Amino acid sequence: MTASWREFWNRDNPIYANDRHRTLHYAGLAREIAALVPHPDAQVLDHGCGEALSADRVARACGRLILCDAAPRVREALARRFAAEPRIAVMAPEELEGLAEASLDLIVANSVAQYLTRAELEASLRLWRRTLKPGGTLILADVIPPDLGPVADARALLAFAGSGGFLGAALLGLARTALSDYRALRQRLGLSQYAQADMLALLRAAGFTAERRPRNLGHNQGRMAFTARVQPPEAARPA
Repeated sequence: MTASWREFWNRDNPIYANDRHRTLHYAGLAREIAALVPHPDAQVLDHGCGEALSADRVARACGRLILCDAAPRVREALARRFAAEPRIAVMAPEELEGLAEASLDLIVANSVAQYLTRAELEASLRLWRRTLKPGGTLILADVIPPDLGPVADARALLAFAGSGGFLGAALLGLARTALSDYRALRQRLGLSQYAQADMLALLRAAGFTAERRPRNLGHNQGRMAFTARVQPPEAARPA
């Protein structure tokens, strides 16, 4: 039996219904992340990037893109896929500790918070706060509120599948997921959930100014996304 979320993501799993689902998912995220890049020379971190199939699109919008994922198998595939892309670097989470202070303009952590304990999230927030430049931005997305369950997630997936042309595969995929160890792992380890006020409090305690975004990244609008900024020194001083 799979012992941890990291182990689950480090092997084949039933999360994506088919290749079309996977391709549309990552293409949409890349489009949204590229639109968040503040300027062409920006230093960007995609923390918890997954397969990042369309990361080259984000790389074209910035000066450097760091792809970080906890699963060694995923990182190896990323390194092979983007070996010829000089703007893309692949790192393990432990390697991020070596990043220089105030060296990043944008950090995107999409579908990450639910797989971390509260203590792990607080440690990540400290790391992200340290590595962001004054004026830099953290986008913390796909945060699960306490009142959102698997049924709502399934409805959001089926709506995405209907518009994306893979509805039949999505129905079969939901059945596979229900019979896989994902369901058992979710019941055993759980997914961390946060109310809006709780997440805003965590972000502000870590030294950010923060607000909820009008839309989540990706297809599931039942989940939440937050913009957290590091204030420049002049903005922090009283008038």
